[in-house]
Amino acid sequence: MKKMLGLAVGLSAALLFPSHLGVQANEPEKNHQKIDIVAHRGASGYAPENTIAAFDLAVKMKSDYIEIDVQRTKDGKLVLIHDTTVDRTTDGTGKVGDLTYKEIRRLDAGSWMSEKFKGEKVPTFEEVLKRYKGKVGILIELKSPELYPGIEEEVAELLKAYHLDKPRNEKVIVQSFNFNSMKRADQLLPRMPIGVLINRSADTTDAAIEQFSAYAEYYNPSYGLITEELVTKAHEEGMKVQSWTARSKETVQFLLQMKVDGIITDYPDYVR
Repeated sequence: MKKMLGLAVGLSAALLFPSHLGVQANEPEKNHQKIDIVAHRGASGYAPENTIAAFDLAVKMKSDYIEIDVQRTKDGKLVLIHDTTVDRTTDGTGKVGDLTYKEIRRLDAGSWMSEKFKGEKVPTFEEVLKRYKGKVGILIELKSPELYPGIEEEVAELLKAYHLDKPRNEKVIVQSFNFNSMKRADQLLPRMPIGVLINRSADTTDAAIEQFSAYAEYYNPSYGLITEELVTKAHEEGMKVQSWTARSKETVQFLLQMKVDGIITDYPDYVR
């Protein structure tokens, strides 16, 4: 039926715009590529990563998503921090899993970047869900989930509590480098888009991509692994591609040329 309709439209166009008038009736429309801008740990090129300051700035910059890293404290609180220790991004020391929530909350998570961010705290997962629900998409990375048995269930419970386990327009996504963790997340959150983070060439084969597509909707490789063929294969298997981490305009341009679906970047304005 669509082919017949297209033929009729084509004939009508030919009658309306004869070739001697120099009008190209079948000239294709320009391709406007829609790219999701994913603020990596917030707008972390401009504000301390995984803090409210960075997330607020990402929203102000009109990012489509903020990307967050979830871990668990000694006493069971889900907090947002990238490294498995607090040493690099706070004024404290020690493993996240060895510190209580109160101990982590007392730390300064902003001064390491600039004095103007002095006093920024390590946020909780729940705090971010409350603050940004409905305002921006959230790309949730489970960081080293093998260190925190049962963290998938805890994340799923909070998402359900905030009615985010059935996100509209894929505006909440769970991802990890740990593929077994993502298989578990897919079971717990059957309507939640699942992403696999890729940093090994062994996970870029056709066979590997086919296996990922059994439970994941997003295939998210490092930009160093990206090729047109890889993006095409992921799309053929029904997955979208968000690549990381773009920290230069040249990398952003490269990823645009590769026709990825999203760019994970410290500088959301570079994609704009």
